[in-house]
Amino acid sequence: MSNNKKMVENITSRDTDFAQWYTDLCLKAELMDYSDVKGFIIYRPYGYAIWENIQKHLDNQLKETDHQNVYMPLVIPESLFQKEKDHVEGFAPETAMITTTGVEELQERLIIRPTSETLFCTHYQKIVNSYRDLPKLYNQWCSVVRWEKTTRPFLRGKEFLWQEGHTVHASEAEARKETLDILEIYRLLGKDLLAIPFVTGKKTEKEKFAGAVDTYSIEALMHDGQALQSGTTHYFGQDFAKAFDIKFQDENNQQQFAYQTSWGVSTRLIGAVIMVHGDDEGLVLPPYVAPIQVVIIPIQGQKEIVKDASNKLYRSLKHMGLRVTLDDSNKTPGWKFSEYEMKGVPVRIEVGPRDLERNEVTLVTRHNREKLSISLDDVTIKLPQILRDMHDTMYQKALDHVTNNTYEAKTYDEFKAYIKQGGYVALSISGEDAELQIKVDTGATARVIPFDQKIITENCPVTGKKATQTVWFARAY
Repeated sequence: MSNNKKMVENITSRDTDFAQWYTDLCLKAELMDYSDVKGFIIYRPYGYAIWENIQKHLDNQLKETDHQNVYMPLVIPESLFQKEKDHVEGFAPETAMITTTGVEELQERLIIRPTSETLFCTHYQKIVNSYRDLPKLYNQWCSVVRWEKTTRPFLRGKEFLWQEGHTVHASEAEARKETLDILEIYRLLGKDLLAIPFVTGKKTEKEKFAGAVDTYSIEALMHDGQALQSGTTHYFGQDFAKAFDIKFQDENNQQQFAYQTSWGVSTRLIGAVIMVHGDDEGLVLPPYVAPIQVVIIPIQGQKEIVKDASNKLYRSLKHMGLRVTLDDSNKTPGWKFSEYEMKGVPVRIEVGPRDLERNEVTLVTRHNREKLSISLDDVTIKLPQILRDMHDTMYQKALDHVTNNTYEAKTYDEFKAYIKQGGYVALSISGEDAELQIKVDTGATARVIPFDQKIITENCPVTGKKATQTVWFARAY
């Protein structure tokens, strides 16, 4: 692609060094920049716009299911954070604390929220008194701070943006249903917006969230065969309620402890979109999450016929509700082609004098670089279907990648060989002893226990003991 040469010459090939390709792309596509504090990134407008589209889609889904947005404080008193023992132990290595005002030492250290369970719990303890108060279905959009040692843009940072839902219920059944209902909302977020087929399932005891009874996860498979945990939902049972004394009077006038859930997805989803769909020329954005869905590029834009047709087309597409840009700058068409390919804009429409003589424009789709000559009168009619077909094609390609890189292992040597080449490997294991040995030997971790359980081998290939469950393993980010 000669037009791309100038723009992509500084991007490492995916197959040469996937990690460097990813970093190059984050910078070159102007998604982010590094700040003056290691591990804290600047979300540039184009990157932040992707997050806004994710946020808008998910926020609508949550509100349709009667969830309400709230906002909790940024800081947590250390004594409050200590109330739930497992929770505090899980987050202790990552907590950032405020100890001074700059003038005097604080009487109590304040933790900058790594997550907000404790804040929600103290609030629920005050406002929940009767079964008539339940359920409380709260969510907040915010940032959290976790002092990670190794950071990578969007995937793992000392600060990241996310939503965290925290709900409280009168019964175990209702809380468990909430946990799985949200998991399904997340799965559909991947299918309908991001064109990513998430694998869903339960986390092992070793991998579950600190303080949870059960944790469930959505997992995405990257181009390089590594998995990415892309979101989680947690059933807390009554553990937090007992620690924070969240009680309600039931229909029989008896005091009961409440049941709780927590769940969240973050800007890590941006990283998933990059690594699942991108190529050596840049981003390849699914059309429904792309900040710019269509870019119009006038060819010989100084000509009045080109200028008029481009402006008219822009207004028509804008009126349809599409996110469209008209680039009538004096940069060369070739430079523009390369720039918008780099940014992964799904559709490019070239408006040139020769095509207009036939009342046509040239339409180029980013995901497969197909060129179509299309009647100017048909653009608004055909474009919605073109975007739908593009989304479906990208989803199917990603699904095929998962299918073609998912294996069942019957021996430990077979397992090691599959893990080495990348992808998900299903193995029937005896328990945490096998899980720990696998991580030591291969670097692979348990991603999910699939809902549809199938015991592959009677005995665990790692320990020789009786196999009790089948787990999907992978190397992961």
